[in-house]
Amino acid sequence: MEADQDRGGVLARARRPFTGQTEGMAKTEAKRKGEKGLWKTSPDEHDYPAAYDYLSLLFAEKTTSTIVKRLRAAPIVHRKPKDLLRASGLHLLSSDSEHVSKDMNKVTAGILLSPVLLVRGDLSCGRVLLVADGYHRICASEHFSENFDIPCKIADVP
Repeated sequence: MEADQDRGGVLARARRPFTGQTEGMAKTEAKRKGEKGLWKTSPDEHDYPAAYDYLSLLFAEKTTSTIVKRLRAAPIVHRKPKDLLRASGLHLLSSDSEHVSKDMNKVTAGILLSPVLLVRGDLSCGRVLLVADGYHRICASEHFSENFDIPCKIADVP
């Protein structure tokens, strides 16, 4: 029976049922529920046409329409600004940048920012994460803290 002794709670942790969340994920979720948000719960309606305009420079019209439909239907997920910048290959814009500064001023004034719209990257074909709408908001958030969670909608390319 000594082999079954609990050393520092190891056995107790091992016997807990798996809930689909790691301890870190649970802490992040608890923190998210407790912190005053910088973000709206859903994107502004005008974000979708803006995403379409950008994506139509990269994809054919039919593909772009499908991606935007998928963005509308996608659930909100949360990601760190530092991870979004790394996955997209985009650089952090200066807080002096006109649009970044504007978004930072909104946050300071208590105005909530719209979640960002993303297109998932695919390393098998060399495509990085695409920020369809919200690059300046990501940068503004990063200037406040690289660890703030940003609400995102992510769609795959058909």
